[in-house]
Amino acid sequence: MNRPILKAAGCLTACLLLTACGKKFNPANGAPPHPQIIESGNNNVVTVEHPDEFSLVAAGEINAPNWLDVTGSVFPDINREVPVISLASGRVVDIRATLDEYVRKGQLLLKVQSPDITNAFDTYLKATNDEQLANKQYIRAKDLYAHGAISAEMLEQAADAENDAKADLNAAEQQLNTLGVNKNHPSSIVNVYAPISGVIVAQNVTNASATGVTYTGTPTAFTIADLSHVWVICDVYENDLPQVRIGQEARIRLDAYPGRILTGTVSDIGPVLDPTIRTAKVRINVSNPGMLRLGMFVTATLISRTKQQHATVPVDAILHLHDQNWVYEPAGGDSFRRVVVQTGNMLQGNQQEILSGIEPGQKVVKSVLQLEATLEAQ
Repeated sequence: MNRPILKAAGCLTACLLLTACGKKFNPANGAPPHPQIIESGNNNVVTVEHPDEFSLVAAGEINAPNWLDVTGSVFPDINREVPVISLASGRVVDIRATLDEYVRKGQLLLKVQSPDITNAFDTYLKATNDEQLANKQYIRAKDLYAHGAISAEMLEQAADAENDAKADLNAAEQQLNTLGVNKNHPSSIVNVYAPISGVIVAQNVTNASATGVTYTGTPTAFTIADLSHVWVICDVYENDLPQVRIGQEARIRLDAYPGRILTGTVSDIGPVLDPTIRTAKVRINVSNPGMLRLGMFVTATLISRTKQQHATVPVDAILHLHDQNWVYEPAGGDSFRRVVVQTGNMLQGNQQEILSGIEPGQKVVKSVLQLEATLEAQ
């Protein structure tokens, strides 16, 4: 077939299509034809031949708080982190706990062999001897003063010496208590116990390593964190910061537990923005039922305290396309316009909350699937 014949065939086909479109529906001919959709130059506007076949519904109205979705990670509450420090400096001779282990308050964590104990106990023994001698001298001075053998000034000096000796002895006893030594059963080995119950989140010692506040080794042997309450640190963009308030409710969702929602409270809004991505750190206090682990990624929904008027539409009126949500609204004549909307919570009665894009009372196509199916059929 040559080119003129092709052109003639194309013209004949076009004429037949125009004739078919021009025919009106006759009930005797069977089911009505599908409404024809003609796409305009705007991809979001379509024109149909029978717009009355697509039911419209007026958007409802609901008063609900605004919300903002942000992402973040789980961190320990630094107010619930406690360092484990051996005040007696020396060499670690025994470790009874390790990283990531849950320990209870008072549990033995490690043993340290320390020369500080020897020095402190030596000071205690000397203070004990000095106090005993000063006490004897004071008793003797009182007896001599009673018989007129010494002056009142000498008695006062003996009493002062006795008081100084008692003070030195008390300080030496306190030093032993601080180092964790029983003065009645001294030992060069010091036991270090857990100050709180929690998880060991940092370990800085091993067997035979040095520890203590005066040695070159680390003073902090372990760090224990009480993870019953944690922080969720989120990045909030600069433009969204006006929606965030101290004390604001936050709902926490975890990728690992999609069916669980935890509740927290905004406790801090960072005063400094990240200069690269223009975000501020927002801190959320969350009670941990045991599923939150440090470093987890979470999504936090920040709920505002004040309520605003939002539209609602049937779920069937929403089209999910290209990672966005759309509805169709009348555009005049036989046309419909596709509009991007931001959806909120699912509501009772198969309704969907609309945060932005349309207003209450605005009409939209009730079943967007019917419109899209017709478009695909054409």
